[in-house]
Amino acid sequence: MSSSISHPNDGLSIYGPTHQKRDVVGSCGQSPDPHWPNAAKVCLSIVINYEEGGENCLLHGDSGSEGLLSEIIGCPPYPGQRHTNMESLYEYGSRAGFWRLHRVMTERDMPVTAFAVGMALERNPQACAAMMNAGWEVSSHGYRWIDYQSVDPATERDHVKKTVGIHERMVGARPTGIYQGKPNENTRRIVVEEGFMYDNDAYNDDLPYWDCGFGRPHLVIPYTLDNNDMRYNINNGFSCGGQFYQYLKDALDTLLEEGRAGSPKMMTVGLHCRIVGKPGRTQGLIKFLDYVRSKGNEVWVARRDEIANHWYRNHYPEGYGEPPKVELVGMRTSKL
Repeated sequence: MSSSISHPNDGLSIYGPTHQKRDVVGSCGQSPDPHWPNAAKVCLSIVINYEEGGENCLLHGDSGSEGLLSEIIGCPPYPGQRHTNMESLYEYGSRAGFWRLHRVMTERDMPVTAFAVGMALERNPQACAAMMNAGWEVSSHGYRWIDYQSVDPATERDHVKKTVGIHERMVGARPTGIYQGKPNENTRRIVVEEGFMYDNDAYNDDLPYWDCGFGRPHLVIPYTLDNNDMRYNINNGFSCGGQFYQYLKDALDTLLEEGRAGSPKMMTVGLHCRIVGKPGRTQGLIKFLDYVRSKGNEVWVARRDEIANHWYRNHYPEGYGEPPKVELVGMRTSKL
């Protein structure tokens, strides 16, 4: 295509369909003061992705095996075949890695949000009970750990309803938020129609923000792919716990400096049971968690539904009436 051909969106800062606009300017460096509790300089969200048992597998009715985020970097899916090594690598997360991360977090009384794939959660009620007993938020990670890019809206809507039903049955309440993980341009509209109060399918800011393109304010809490142990399983990513720790520490230190200068932000750390749940990687995480504790009230460690509740109560857009209440299911008072 010739570069001289113009497009109707040329020169626009905000553009695209109402249900999935792009905004390339944001707050233009003038971020709002989030007014975190106790005048914290950084809000830290720790997310554990629980996916094992919901990935692509012939035994799940899929057309091929899983190929993403394992120790076999770059492994393609096997069409029409099982990949027993891949299945075994995923099973490590649900059989062993989860329990190691559960111990690490509960020993430190760390608030956690679990992004739980519905199919995976349903296969392991013991893990679900452990999350709830620990006072974690059991948030939705969709029904399947698959790529929804080319999934039709009717099927995706059915999957969202299925995972809500699993949460209602196993957790006792609807999930407040959702992270589809590999969404498409229809995902947010489906999520809003299903009644979720926030989603995490964004990476474009250091603070939550509102999407008012659906007739009511919908909260977006951006997730992360860089403060994320997935970088152990990609080329040129983390190779040891020391690198993971240093990267997370550097991110937190930068945000603390900005917060002390009057511009508090949010930081997310993404974890996977089958990745950082491995013994050789856990020490880097432990070192970071202990570093966070050393910062005291400067860092507010919170579940994502707590963050959503704070944003609804303190930053709800004008002109939409009173903000709805965010239910904090299974919330316990943290010692942090």
